[in-house]
Amino acid sequence: MTTTRRSVVTRRVLIADDTFDTRELYSLYLTLCGFAVQTVTDGEAAIEIALESQPDVMILDLSMPRLDGITATKRLKEHPRTRQIPVIVVTGFPHKAAQHAALEAGAELFLEKPCLPDELAKEVQRLIDRRLG
Repeated sequence: MTTTRRSVVTRRVLIADDTFDTRELYSLYLTLCGFAVQTVTDGEAAIEIALESQPDVMILDLSMPRLDGITATKRLKEHPRTRQIPVIVVTGFPHKAAQHAALEAGAELFLEKPCLPDELAKEVQRLIDRRLG
């Protein structure tokens, strides 16, 4: 009897949000969905980790200490090692100007909080599928 082994690749997600509850909720749900999740509390740390670990998708809060989500997105998209990583910007301040700025900075998606974890997981998977094309 011959068995075929199928390689399963765990997709990596990096969450940057300064709110503990948000980080934990999204991290737990995405982990239960099969993603490997790392979390950080600000945009500077998100860039550092992204350069090291090359996540498949990043979720950035709009408003964070040290470096906000829009500025972090711009820097990620300017760097050759991270420019291909899809970025989702999430915020509790759903202003059209913020949405425009996030998308202009290079984010693939702008979601309003509260963003249900299942919706976020679907969008993460959609972006990964699109990237692997």
